[in-house]
Amino acid sequence: MKIVEQIKQPIAYEMDLFEQKFLLSMSSKVALLNRITHYIVNRKGKQMRPMFVFLVSKMVSNGEVCERTYRGASVIELIHTATLVHDDVVDDSNRRRGFFSVNALWKNKIAVLIGDFLLSKGLLLSIDNNDFDLLKIISVAVREMSEGELLQIEKARKLDITEAVYYEIIRQKTATLIAACCSLGAASVKPDSEHVETMRKFGELIGMAFQIKDDLFDYGDTQIGKPTGIDIKEQKMTLPLIHVLNGGASKKDKKWLINSIKNHNKDTKRVKEVIAFVKDNGGLDYAISKMTQFQTEALELLKKYPDSEYKQSLELMVNYVIDRKK
Repeated sequence: MKIVEQIKQPIAYEMDLFEQKFLLSMSSKVALLNRITHYIVNRKGKQMRPMFVFLVSKMVSNGEVCERTYRGASVIELIHTATLVHDDVVDDSNRRRGFFSVNALWKNKIAVLIGDFLLSKGLLLSIDNNDFDLLKIISVAVREMSEGELLQIEKARKLDITEAVYYEIIRQKTATLIAACCSLGAASVKPDSEHVETMRKFGELIGMAFQIKDDLFDYGDTQIGKPTGIDIKEQKMTLPLIHVLNGGASKKDKKWLINSIKNHNKDTKRVKEVIAFVKDNGGLDYAISKMTQFQTEALELLKKYPDSEYKQSLELMVNYVIDRKK
């Protein structure tokens, strides 16, 4: 059995029902809107975010979920989908998960409006049901994601990112949404309990590990295959590179690295040289050790909870984040 199917097993019924409710939550009187939202739903990814919501909800409440849990999962997925549609416009990207993106098929104006529509649907789903605590969790996440993106853009211009700034960027850009899934799962069944904060922290730690793993794909290794160098081509400062730049690199090497990223990032040979330099100077090993640290801290938080199939699935999820091949 595939690992994702194994993780999903204890919540298979909830995930099936969620899909029906999620499709309903997207519905509109405008035919064009319905056509596009159906297109989006039929090309969904692994749905890790709703899985986090249901697994956490069931773990903290001895297997219970309620309508609030389904609404919480729908809100997360609506808002996550809105951000993806908007991201494709910002990045001028024509593909998403191997399919044409919304902006590639229907142009930017419609894609931006679709993103706005999904965002408002998510907010109204919470407001109409008085789920103000859930709405606060997701609204904080949306604010942080926007701030993280802008902080990254600001820092990319100067290439002066320290390790602390890098962690802040990935916490906001990536980890905050997974943190919201987990705290939302807990809040849906145990509002105002200590579980809400514990699970928020748990999700944040997984999100940090997840993003560092993504950074490592750029360099390739024996498990992952060929390096892509895409982050370097896009002048993105990731942990392996930051460690080498701020670590023991000589002035001359630093100058060469920054010059390579700023002025020669489209030169395939030069990008390969940068990748080799980062590897040889311990950048990958350092990033892997940090990723493992976040993973260990996340698993430590789960130890507070009694054994259950939901807890086992969450442990599998934490390890999957680290071991995945793409």
